[in-house]
Amino acid sequence: MITTFNSKMSKDVVNTLVEHNIRPSVQRISIMNYLMEHRTHPTVDEIYTALAPSIPTLSKTTVYNTLKLLTEHGAVLTLTIDEKNTCYDAYTEPHAHFLCKRCGKVYDMMHDSMILDRHDATIEGYEVQEIHYYYKGICKECKESDR
Repeated sequence: MITTFNSKMSKDVVNTLVEHNIRPSVQRISIMNYLMEHRTHPTVDEIYTALAPSIPTLSKTTVYNTLKLLTEHGAVLTLTIDEKNTCYDAYTEPHAHFLCKRCGKVYDMMHDSMILDRHDATIEGYEVQEIHYYYKGICKECKESDR
């Protein structure tokens, strides 16, 4: 079975890949589409498990290599907030992440004071290419379940 996309999402995904100088392929479009639709910061295993039933030729190696390519071209962020798993995020604007130590979910955090543009950052002649803000603790949902 071939994965099908609605035409607007497919167009957005292809445009995103082309804007980042990545040649679209079925696997790349599928993986980027998954990341754009699922803002859950998935791992390689989660992406593979979700897409493999609809793309029989997909392998974990293909997912890993595609994510590496997407990261190298700036289309995706690689998150190492959790020492056990590497997660991926298609939202590449500067923002922070919060890891719940209880449920393991990773959340996007936006706050005006933490919006920094890496292109405006200068540190004694260094070229800043990435800025990471990671917070760890207990999320609202887990705290509420304690009550």
